[in-house]
Amino acid sequence: MSEKGGILERLEVGPVLAAEGYLFELERRGYLQAGPYVPEVVLDHPEAVTQLHREFLRAGSDVMLALTYYAHRDKLKTIGREGDLETLNRQAVRLAREVAEEGDALVAGDISNTWVYDHRDPETSGQVVRAMYEEQIGWAADEGIDFIVAETLDYVGEALIALEVIQAFGLPSVINFGSVHAVTKDGYTFEEACKIMEDQGADVVGLNCSRGPATILPLVAKIRERVSGHVAALPVPYRTTEEEPSFTALRDGEHGRAFPIGLDPFTSTRFDMADFAVQARDLGVGYIGICCGAAPHHVRAMAEALGRNVPASRYSPDMSLHPALGTGVRERDKPYLEDWKD
Repeated sequence: MSEKGGILERLEVGPVLAAEGYLFELERRGYLQAGPYVPEVVLDHPEAVTQLHREFLRAGSDVMLALTYYAHRDKLKTIGREGDLETLNRQAVRLAREVAEEGDALVAGDISNTWVYDHRDPETSGQVVRAMYEEQIGWAADEGIDFIVAETLDYVGEALIALEVIQAFGLPSVINFGSVHAVTKDGYTFEEACKIMEDQGADVVGLNCSRGPATILPLVAKIRERVSGHVAALPVPYRTTEEEPSFTALRDGEHGRAFPIGLDPFTSTRFDMADFAVQARDLGVGYIGICCGAAPHHVRAMAEALGRNVPASRYSPDMSLHPALGTGVRERDKPYLEDWKD
């Protein structure tokens, strides 16, 4: 157990900061294929996963999330690597733990939406989903994780299966719904969905992915009003709007749909994410994070906005030292910098 206690003990003290977005960031770095987004990088380039964990740890993340999003049987089958299923899941937890022990972070197992669950046939599809979750959580539990994050869930029915399996292993649970649409795919508002999960014993409930800070916060505020326990909010770092509330809806005038690999023009700044962290905390959100599109500078800005001095703060910006923008410009250089500063 960490010196600061488990996830629930930490949440009782104050906000927990959780960096996610591994799939997008590793795709940008050239280690993962956009489209399937299967985390085979865990096996092919484990050093890249370790490096990103370490960057997030230094930036202030309290959670090292094992890279097992989409690492379930159905997804690995699509790329012909179903035989690597157990190895990948176990290796992902080991990589996360190795880095977590360099600081005082918790290790979280991760399960995701499956694209298999069908609310029109919940019994048959639910059995398939349950079997996939049992495999992934079983391996993660065997490797000694601290808690499980079930995320980007589209259906209350699928979320209930995830929660039941997590509880069967006796692990704390963070249950997060995706929010591409205004309601879950089986017709619940997000505050209704989160209340159902809380009533069934989920430890933390909330939203992740899909929406940027501006469009996730109104939904989170409704969840905070409806539930009594811990709430999670992990937006994507993109400037979504009321007209285009999720990053899947963003349109670039020149290229059309921006999602998923043309989102750069919509990227949130570090200042945007720092503001979000403060707003979320002030709403009463305890599990504060960032999802697809996250980079370490976002995480550091969020940590510092929450009043923390983290290892990466050693290199936080100091514009007073900039040769053109700072206060220490040499007299002889000033004439050459006038035009540049304008």
